[in-house]
Amino acid sequence: MLNTPRALLFDLDGTLVDTAPDLAAALNHTLVQYQQPPLPLARIRPVVSYGARGLIRLGFGLTPEDAEFTPIREQLLAYYRQHLYQHSSLFPGMQSVLAHLAARQIVWGIVTNKPGWLTEPLLAGLQLTDQVAVIVSGDTCDRPKPDPAPIHYACEQLRLAPQASWYLGDAARDMQAGRAAGCVTVGAAYGYIHPDERIADWSADHLIQRPADILDLLAACQ
Repeated sequence: MLNTPRALLFDLDGTLVDTAPDLAAALNHTLVQYQQPPLPLARIRPVVSYGARGLIRLGFGLTPEDAEFTPIREQLLAYYRQHLYQHSSLFPGMQSVLAHLAARQIVWGIVTNKPGWLTEPLLAGLQLTDQVAVIVSGDTCDRPKPDPAPIHYACEQLRLAPQASWYLGDAARDMQAGRAAGCVTVGAAYGYIHPDERIADWSADHLIQRPADILDLLAACQ
């Protein structure tokens, strides 16, 4: 039986917040600037978890080794920074999860590979800053996920053992980082999952199909 966690740590994009609409808009804006046709959200959504690198590979077929990559990345991120939360929101049901955590005095935090200069204004725009107990961005530690260092750092800030925490994410690297840190790992199957990715290979302790499933896991705890 699961033990009641003292903290829940969330990946940001694709787990806590649905940021795909704004990231897709940034990619499509950039594509149009380069006289390329925009792409449908359904095609962009599965690669959002790979960040700007994945978006640019999808839209332009470029990698960081290509000379055109850096200026396109800068343009995409500049637009995204100005439109961070126009259409982004908590996933359906997540607000109830956060309210439940507050009622049970279970703290929650964020461990993301998104850089801090995007993470912090996004959370502020969504009015989450006052609720979150710890924020660890992709540039907070020397090594991002799948290294466990960011999760360890979050637990240190909370003064909790990783074993007393759950880590929730929508990518294999999230589960790898959570396992290496010593957390209970919860895979968010509703997130940004590429069609070629096998969720079963994540080796998550638990898989959830929607945020409300977190409440069922908590109800099963002793």
